[in-house]
Amino acid sequence: MNSRQRFLSTMRYEKPDRVPLFMEGIRDQVFEGWNQPGIKTKSDLEQRFKYDQREEIYLDLDPYPALKDWPTTTAQLERLKHHFDPDDPARWPSDWAAQVDAWRQRDHVLMLRVHRGLFLSMGIDGWARFSDVMELLIEAPEFVWAFMTFQGEFAAQMTARVLRDVSVDAVIFSEPISSNERPLISPKMYEDYVLKSYQPLLALLPDMGVETTILRTYANARILLSAAVEYGFNCLWACETDSTAMDYLDIRRQFGSDLRLIAGIDLDILLRDPQSMRAELLRVLPPLLSQGGFVPLLDGRVREYLPFESYQLYRELLTELC
Repeated sequence: MNSRQRFLSTMRYEKPDRVPLFMEGIRDQVFEGWNQPGIKTKSDLEQRFKYDQREEIYLDLDPYPALKDWPTTTAQLERLKHHFDPDDPARWPSDWAAQVDAWRQRDHVLMLRVHRGLFLSMGIDGWARFSDVMELLIEAPEFVWAFMTFQGEFAAQMTARVLRDVSVDAVIFSEPISSNERPLISPKMYEDYVLKSYQPLLALLPDMGVETTILRTYANARILLSAAVEYGFNCLWACETDSTAMDYLDIRRQFGSDLRLIAGIDLDILLRDPQSMRAELLRVLPPLLSQGGFVPLLDGRVREYLPFESYQLYRELLTELC
């Protein structure tokens, strides 16, 4: 099987030759910190360990031209329309046709990022805008709803154009909305202002042949999962988690086969001794692998402070157990 076939088979709860083994996010400075002979780039790692290839398409969902001041009232939304034109050539790579041709012949996994979640869609890039948005959620909920609905429709238009050109193996909704304690908004607000605004996208995907709809969360988003599943999400990719609150064995017990799982391995196991690392992988991997619908992966980027020897042992154990 190739990488794409393994992923599709896994997400369908079939029996692939093995589960996909993706590469974690690793930045160049990590290789510098490792200072390992012969390990200077991702290509070097690919020669050392077993990886399945994966690629993500990034939709350009930013306002263009960039906004000097984000709107704060429903009346101001009208002026946004020329900033969110899905047919603006500036939003699409000049070699888009060539990329599409290559993707149609691929044997690797191709995912499409279709939405950035509440806070990034609302233009939060610092404390001042975050404070404004939190105030708007309380004082002007009708504006937040109108804005997110506008964003959802725009993202659906962008997504439809991509999916008319090329089939993808999964779509990703990013949801950086939580702290280690809990989400920064209530489950009801999340349903009312976020999930409902996703409806144009969620309704589009099945008709365009998309089987796997991923919610990529950060930190502790546990109390949002039930509503997300009800709205049609069928895969969780939890990143930078509270490993207790977002424990995948517990999540699988709660949602069963309704929720496929990607990642689920606590990044901090790379700070453990070899026996503890093996024990944690044996706790998580065999039961989830036997049930299917699970792609094992660390839940965050590999950082400079994590020793290469620990990463090497982790990849060797992953290959052995999977």
